[in-house]
Amino acid sequence: MNINTKQISFNLAMKKYHEKKRYGYIYLLVSFLNVGMQFYLLSVLFTLNFQWHLFLVIFLLAYFLTDFINGYIHLYMDNNHNYEGIMGPFVASFHLHHRHPTYANFSLPRIYFNESGAKFWLVLFLLLTIVLSFTQINSYLLMTLIFIGILSSVAEVSHFLCHNGKSSTVLFLQNIGILLSMKHHRKHHEEDNQSYAFLNGMSDFFLDKIAKRFYDGYQNYSDLHAKAYVGEDTRNRG
Repeated sequence: MNINTKQISFNLAMKKYHEKKRYGYIYLLVSFLNVGMQFYLLSVLFTLNFQWHLFLVIFLLAYFLTDFINGYIHLYMDNNHNYEGIMGPFVASFHLHHRHPTYANFSLPRIYFNESGAKFWLVLFLLLTIVLSFTQINSYLLMTLIFIGILSSVAEVSHFLCHNGKSSTVLFLQNIGILLSMKHHRKHHEEDNQSYAFLNGMSDFFLDKIAKRFYDGYQNYSDLHAKAYVGEDTRNRG
């Protein structure tokens, strides 16, 4: 399908996104589901028996896996050009984030809540983790899943801070590699098809290889599809 046809499909999807209020309500519902289940799983975490040295190992492993998983989903979404069907308006809305690489400057809890609404996959992940918590699952495996489920929303805050964060504390956390740095993430916006991770970027070595091997990039595709759009951008994702 040529660029002009894709631009028409993109505009139609965005028209539907803005005219039908259900899309905004779905984001809100997903936010409530994700954050609610995260709070529940956090309470489950405090009931688990563990050794502290293993706790730290599990947390570091989960941190890497979260960076990779969320980075891969970002990679997939940036290269998803299907603007038709029930998910089409969500895909089109997501693709506007390269046009406006800054967030509205909301509080961190609000960013955490709002951006959790775009994580449809996380609802299923958290629900499965809750179901597994009622089984005889290994405590350390359950702990890993819980950390991934919570850190996936923390990744959105890290992404926000690499665009909007200016405090000395944030800059320190970015400089030591705990949060995503502006310098690291800038490559994603300036150079096509790389640096998709957005918790702290540690998995980009692997994601860049996957992107180069299996994906064409977004600058000559989804960015061009969104280029002709002149309507409202309500998600303003970075």
